[in-house]
Amino acid sequence: MFSHHREREQPIFSVRAHVFQIDPATKRNWIPASKHAVTVSFFYDANRNVYRIISVGGTKAIINCSLTPSMTFTKTSQKFGQWADSRANTVYGLGFATEQQLHQFSEKFKEVKDAARLAREKSQDKELANQALNIAAPQDLGDELQSPQMCSNGPEDKMFRSQSADITLSAEKERIKKMLSEGSICEINLEAELFTLQDSNSKLVAALHEANANVEQWKKQLAAYQEETDRLRDQVAELEAQGGQGPSDLLKDELSQSLEELESLLKAKDEEIHCLQSKKSEYHEMEQERDEAMHRLQDMEMRNSELERRIQNTEQNLNNTLEDRDRVDSEIQRAIEILDIKIFDLNDLRQSLCKLIDK
Repeated sequence: MFSHHREREQPIFSVRAHVFQIDPATKRNWIPASKHAVTVSFFYDANRNVYRIISVGGTKAIINCSLTPSMTFTKTSQKFGQWADSRANTVYGLGFATEQQLHQFSEKFKEVKDAARLAREKSQDKELANQALNIAAPQDLGDELQSPQMCSNGPEDKMFRSQSADITLSAEKERIKKMLSEGSICEINLEAELFTLQDSNSKLVAALHEANANVEQWKKQLAAYQEETDRLRDQVAELEAQGGQGPSDLLKDELSQSLEELESLLKAKDEEIHCLQSKKSEYHEMEQERDEAMHRLQDMEMRNSELERRIQNTEQNLNNTLEDRDRVDSEIQRAIEILDIKIFDLNDLRQSLCKLIDK
């Protein structure tokens, strides 16, 4: 069925990017959906008037998302963006090689979303027209989804509620939310940067292997050229030693020209070898940058674990504080009940004394 839809769909825009999906368990961490950068494309189905975002890795569809007007593409860093798909109950993330590619994808996302909105409006107008033509036919109306109105009347505020405890609880909650957001944003940025460096590293490795193969071939050619140059130099020396008995001056000029061409070719090959050696040093620098990124990622993971531990301790302290406050409230309530009983007893005693005095 997927291939059938692909046959009648037309591609609109394509770009290569690393694809991620949000972890369904934590809803904070990103899970790579592809080992390398894959093609992400916008498709339009004219028969169904539907726009989709599709990405295929091998024989499996990594992204198969129908675009709706309610979707929004958000840039979370210079080379990373994300959007939510409520139908698939997931969040997709894309890591691009350049900031320009991210900008192009974001603009195309907005353009296609507006087109999807217009398509939906046209479809709704067409359905209304069909309903007007077939108004005599009975139609089954779907039940409307209504969100129940939550109306809860909470208990009356207690007489001795501690305002300082409430202020402390709200401040702790805001601090926990801030720590969680900072940790997740830093982790997402570092993961996107790491995958960008890995992509650049794989490209440099391929270029280095190709350069090494070319260097071996050029070394063989260089040795052959050096042998030919030595042979020609020997011939020129023999001709010069023979003097008038040797070949003509025209042959000498040809040999000298061939010698100059070989020397210039040798010089060019030497320059290419130096250039390849400089690229090799750049490759080592990229490896060092990748190692540094890995170290930073490990440090961030350690910080995240430390933050989670602190959050757990804070939540435990909050729970203990809530329990203490509930216990104090119950004790106060019990003391109030006892005081009410004592006041009632004193009132009865007062009335009894008044009766005795009147007698």
